[in-house]
Amino acid sequence: MKTLGTLSHHSSTTGSPGPALFAMALGGLAIGTTEFASMGLLPAFAADLGATVPQAGTAISAYALGVVVGAPVLAVLGARWPRKHLVLALAGALALTNIASAFAPTFGTFVATRFLAGLPHGAYFGTASVLAASLVPRERRPRAIATVMSGLMIANVVGVPIATWLGQAAGWPAAYLATGAIAVVTMAAVWWLVPDVRDTRRGSVLGELSALRRGQVWITMAVIATGFGGSFAVYSYITPVLTEVSGLAEAAVPVALAVFGIGMTLGNQVGGRLAEIAPVHTIAAGLGAAAVSMTVFALTASSVVMALTALFSLAFTTTATTPALATRLMDAGREGPTLGVALHHAAFNVSNALGAALGGVVLAAGWGWTSPAAVATVLPLLGLAALYVAVRMERAEQHREPALTG
Repeated sequence: MKTLGTLSHHSSTTGSPGPALFAMALGGLAIGTTEFASMGLLPAFAADLGATVPQAGTAISAYALGVVVGAPVLAVLGARWPRKHLVLALAGALALTNIASAFAPTFGTFVATRFLAGLPHGAYFGTASVLAASLVPRERRPRAIATVMSGLMIANVVGVPIATWLGQAAGWPAAYLATGAIAVVTMAAVWWLVPDVRDTRRGSVLGELSALRRGQVWITMAVIATGFGGSFAVYSYITPVLTEVSGLAEAAVPVALAVFGIGMTLGNQVGGRLAEIAPVHTIAAGLGAAAVSMTVFALTASSVVMALTALFSLAFTTTATTPALATRLMDAGREGPTLGVALHHAAFNVSNALGAALGGVVLAAGWGWTSPAAVATVLPLLGLAALYVAVRMERAEQHREPALTG
């Protein structure tokens, strides 16, 4: 963690980190809006572009695949860039690709633009998170990361409902144009408010790639990929579940999405504080509670009140694990902290693709709208199993280090 220590010392002259963290969180608002609004608009763009609802799920999976590919590739290629400059470039790419999504003439083209829109996602959060961590004392890193990530969560309270409403009122392309506009605003805010913190030890491609040699990085990614998959299996098809099973009017779907977003926002903030106290217990409790929430949702979705309660709980408990997992990957990556955090979002979107695909399979099989939640309950339990392995590996490494230095 020498790199981060150097950055933190240098940043002590930059004043309060609040405005800078806010500026970078705006990028999270744009990313969260484009990622999650696609799920709420899925029936609309499916109908307009000539695809079925299960087929339209491939657009969500394409975005997720873009994140998986872009997170490590762009984080490594940008290793020698000043982090502020890389954040600006990634926000610009986010603006351009979302505008391209709005003008896609066919479903195939739309899927391709969604893949491109996913490329800057993970690298943006990886770079912004490491830059945020450099602006605060070491013990405050989880909370700084949670602040940057809060844009992603707030998107589900403000950005996604507004984008969904806008898509219903003015056509689904309007939602992607609005997201592109948010990304442009992000560029302006980052330019004016984020200090140009330079690392005295320049990053390198080999330094970032060194994160991939560490087993703790891979097993933590497995925790994320499986642990979050159940949430995406539910959320990817949330609009038809609420309208067909719960009996919610289509016009009220943005309200339900806002409930989910409030759960994410609160979970992220609470998780940021808990991660400073008991990170492993925070992850374990969040994953276990997520499995329970999905079970409740599958069993009670016919009731609007119960469905919304279970959705809030699922969002809160799953997202509460995020700051602890991101910090864990940053530490596990050591000389490659940007790649470490970027891989958090790669794994997160593996879970996105996994959940959407699993949901599409059981729906296509005719198992009913609540079947994705029922079947995917096993995913956070697999995440718990992976966390157990990670902790065992960590303890074994700690026991070996004194022997090696003794």
